[in-house]
Amino acid sequence: MTDPVIRWAEGAGTAVLLDGFHALKHALRFGAGVPVAVTTNRRATLALAEELAPDLRKTLDALLTEVSEETYASLVPRPHPTGVAALAVRSSREANLRALARTPRTAPIVVLDNPRNLGNAGAVIRLAAGFGATGVVTTGTLDPWHPTVVRGGAGLHFATAVERLAVEELPAGPVFALDPEGEDIRGTKLPDDAVLAFGSERSGLSAELRARADHLLALPMRPQVSSYNLATSVAMTLYHWSVTGGASFGA
Repeated sequence: MTDPVIRWAEGAGTAVLLDGFHALKHALRFGAGVPVAVTTNRRATLALAEELAPDLRKTLDALLTEVSEETYASLVPRPHPTGVAALAVRSSREANLRALARTPRTAPIVVLDNPRNLGNAGAVIRLAAGFGATGVVTTGTLDPWHPTVVRGGAGLHFATAVERLAVEELPAGPVFALDPEGEDIRGTKLPDDAVLAFGSERSGLSAELRARADHLLALPMRPQVSSYNLATSVAMTLYHWSVTGGASFGA
């Protein structure tokens, strides 16, 4: 078997870094190609798999290579408490675009319009995966596959389609944009093919996205409270969709 450090060096330039056991677990569950995975304590990691992911115990047994703590620290920018890291093959843009364009859709697409906070973007992807959203699209300069976003998403980029697009490239479907000037969301049933758009943490919706919107909706908020965190807004909106007819899983 090729030395894991050599395999790591060969793939590090183009692969997605999976930080920690849970990121690796999620990526494997949703079909990611993982050419190399390392751990500082193979026995402890497999015991964790037995407890939290017995469905992946055999896969991890075959995949994991134990390395020293020094070697592990040299491979990752910020060591994870579980002492586990892996490289995954990034989902192809072509496959993601096909998934986003496929109709009829059975779950909304989440659009983050010019997001700024990498951690918030990762949290949104994790939420979208949990609700079974079709995908998460970002506009603007933020790379939704940035390592910090992937870390915040806990490996769940592989559970939904994640891409960056211009506003004019957004998938078809009625655009419901969240805005303080919109109608109370509680009076609206969100369709499964909805495109749910959220403005940036600081400046809200861009003029381009606002012009593209078919509906403006507002989340209920106590007077004198200025805003919700981006991930919180997405969670509230997806939950509203799920209880007004969507998200049949877990019912």
